[in-house]
Amino acid sequence: MSRVLIVEDEEHLAAGLKLNLEAEGFVTAVEENGQAALERLTRGSDGFDVVLLDVMLPGLDGFEVVRRLRAAGKFVPVMLLTARSHTDDVLQGFEAGADDYLSKPFDLSILLARLQGLLRRKTWLRGSDEAGQEEGPAEFHFAGKEIDFGEQRLRWDGGEQPLTLMEATLLRYLVRHEGQTVSRKALLEKVWGVRQDTDTRTVDNFIVRLRRYIEADPSHPVHLQTVRGVGYRFVAAPDRSSQ
Repeated sequence: MSRVLIVEDEEHLAAGLKLNLEAEGFVTAVEENGQAALERLTRGSDGFDVVLLDVMLPGLDGFEVVRRLRAAGKFVPVMLLTARSHTDDVLQGFEAGADDYLSKPFDLSILLARLQGLLRRKTWLRGSDEAGQEEGPAEFHFAGKEIDFGEQRLRWDGGEQPLTLMEATLLRYLVRHEGQTVSRKALLEKVWGVRQDTDTRTVDNFIVRLRRYIEADPSHPVHLQTVRGVGYRFVAAPDRSSQ
């Protein structure tokens, strides 16, 4: 059974989420503020599969919680629950390290579908076709680096970099379409599951982060190439003229 941490300061909403998720077979726990949630998640003994994180919390808001969580090396999938559905707020959440968001008020059926989507992404990264995605490699080697999608880690001689669920999912999608130009619109729909009205800076900012991990010179990328006006292309072994 999947374990969900609900971080919500509105008692009635937290209780309703807990009741409904447990009725669907989830194991749940609740924290009322960001600091308590951060301490629980960084302690790491509970083994949560997903975090439902309200943005408007007393003390540390949801953006800061997920930012500190990622800085502490904790990469549990996080879905933000927010009444602030403006594009800039959504973008801020993704930049902080969130994996998905849902605007309040929301239907329970939508919440359940999005939760299952995050869990399927984890399954997909481990190479299973049960995730409802096209199957791809569980590991990928290029340019002296190894991407372990199941473990969500990028490794190289002498080091490694943990990846968030969205970073790993985006990278795997590009790897699976190696050499092909993939539009920002396609990435938003296939990786994030959102439509093109979401600001495309979401994709651009994730690409910037991935370039810091995999490029020798992120300002002159040879693996994660920009196709101007369209999107991006992953090239595992660029020819010498592009290096």
